[in-house]
Amino acid sequence: MIDITGEGGRRRTFAVISHPDAGKSTMTEALALHASAITQAGAVHGKAGRRGVTSDWMEIERSRGISITSAALRFDYRGHVFNLVDTPGHADFSEDTYRVLAAVDCAVMLIDAAKGMEPQTMKLFQVCRHRRIPVITFVNKWDRPGRDALGLLDEIEDRTGLRPTPVTWPIGAAGHFLGVIDRPAGRAVAYERTPGGATKALTRELTDEQARAELGDDWSRAGEEVALLSAIGADHDQKTFEAHESTPVLFGAALSNFGVARLLDAMVELAPPPAPRADVNGVGRPLDAPFSGLVFKVQANMDRAHRDRIAFVRVCSGRFERGMVLTHAATGRPFATKYAQSVFGQDRTTLDEAYPGDVVGLVNAGALRPGDTLFEGPAVTFPPIPSFAPEHFAVARVRDSGKSKQFRRGIDQLDAEGVIQVLRSDLRGDQAPVLAAVGPMQFEVVQHRMAAEFGAEIGLDRLDYTLARRTDAASAPALDRERGCEVLTRAGDQALLALFTDQWRMRTIARDQPGLTLEPLIADTSQEPR
Repeated sequence: MIDITGEGGRRRTFAVISHPDAGKSTMTEALALHASAITQAGAVHGKAGRRGVTSDWMEIERSRGISITSAALRFDYRGHVFNLVDTPGHADFSEDTYRVLAAVDCAVMLIDAAKGMEPQTMKLFQVCRHRRIPVITFVNKWDRPGRDALGLLDEIEDRTGLRPTPVTWPIGAAGHFLGVIDRPAGRAVAYERTPGGATKALTRELTDEQARAELGDDWSRAGEEVALLSAIGADHDQKTFEAHESTPVLFGAALSNFGVARLLDAMVELAPPPAPRADVNGVGRPLDAPFSGLVFKVQANMDRAHRDRIAFVRVCSGRFERGMVLTHAATGRPFATKYAQSVFGQDRTTLDEAYPGDVVGLVNAGALRPGDTLFEGPAVTFPPIPSFAPEHFAVARVRDSGKSKQFRRGIDQLDAEGVIQVLRSDLRGDQAPVLAAVGPMQFEVVQHRMAAEFGAEIGLDRLDYTLARRTDAASAPALDRERGCEVLTRAGDQALLALFTDQWRMRTIARDQPGLTLEPLIADTSQEPR
């Protein structure tokens, strides 16, 4: 008999989060390299001729040098199965990041050694805090000039409230990176750069005598700082880490592959395995219960040859077997899983079985949306993934009227994926939907994908609205009569949204007509992306 709990214990499912340009996708690539999942690393900002990162598979990502959609990478390391989800770093795509964080057990938070805790890092951290996701901190780019290491620890504690507990400590100041002291192992590790950082960095373990002779004052200074850390009790404690009270800290440089292997080891040793996931009633579903899974992402056209649609499902309990027939909790209808795949960036292979913590790609999953639950046996529904409050609005129109069919299909597809929120009304009609976005770069992605994937170039007419509130059918007629306000229906969940030009206009209408229903789209502001 298969030990499902034991198989779940071998899984590590985590996301990499950071402010834009902190090196997130480069780190993802470096982790895959050190796990021997790939043989040569690319870099987002590498020189001409270098390969693009595996997780950045969309053409617009490669051309812009940023991640705009999440990507899953599955690989093995030290007898464990890693399910690593790279997330968009740009604030405009925080909603996609939030969906990913609904599916992971741990997060690796990258901090730029020169910039410290940046705004987007803090916003993503707040989501982790809200979801009680343990956070491992990696101070990146230590091979470039930057801040003082002890000062960075103070900033982490001041800004996050977590007690930093360094696992490794740098030898040499930022920009003069010679190696690290591995505190749990009590050893010094020296690094040697490889050409362009495309292959694994060379490491040498040094004795105290060797370190003193080769590293001189840098070694002595690092030793004094490590002694100080021990004196103040800045040592890793697994209980406080999993309780979201402390954060292990490692130092390195993803682009040079310094400290990356140690981060992989930390994921094996410290990152929590899957645990029972609470359903909508707050009851945890045991890992060895019949299969259940949460759809956290839907993506179309990853395979240009087939133009298919793939739903990413986090296995929450039980054993997944390809071909099993599940129940779609939202509709109660059966869902067949004949085409199940394991995903590595854009590359996919057939997946026959999976266990708690794994990410399964279900192909041609046209009925599934982010936040849906699939299950076998006793019914279960996991809490839905909320949509963020949009702040930017534009009317979309197809440039070539002969492409109307492709236009409708493309808009519906991008709405189902959660790339954009689509709002409609009888007055505007299906050929002029309103696109609602968290950030304006989402509009660029929609225009690019509509042209490249659906063959329907679109024009966008920006609207003056800046905020939305949920309303109801009783309030809609009165709101529609007001200047600076419009009520539309959100396609995804059929919610009625009232759009306003600004906060002042909304408050004036609410004051003059106190009986109207105007509810924030997200009640807990710790989840707000911007």
